[in-house]
Amino acid sequence: VQLQASGGGSVQAGGSLRLSCSASGRTFSRDSMGWFRQAPGKEREFVARHSWTGGVTNYADSVKGRFTISRDNAKNTVYLQMSDLNSEDTAIYYCAAQFWGDYRGANYWGQGTQVTVSS
Repeated sequence: VQLQASGGGSVQAGGSLRLSCSASGRTFSRDSMGWFRQAPGKEREFVARHSWTGGVTNYADSVKGRFTISRDNAKNTVYLQMSDLNSEDTAIYYCAAQFWGDYRGANYWGQGTQVTVSS
């Protein structure tokens, strides 16, 4: 099972990026999928989650209104559209599947993609 994240890069403050995470090896169409991030010197934190049914989405307060999570079950892929980025969004972003109930972790992880926001 592999979660392959892509789309990271460097952007100026106020800019946008779109992350993608494609799963292979099994389908996650009946599992939650989403994103965590870890900034230098900080603990990993929850960013966004998309339920497998009903289109329910959850976001960290710090990204609400700026980030949008979506998924395409036919492609076994989850996306994170990030807008109005600021320096505090600089981190390695990890896609994940099968979120724990407390959103503090997940059972499956991708390798991470770096997002760097410069002011």
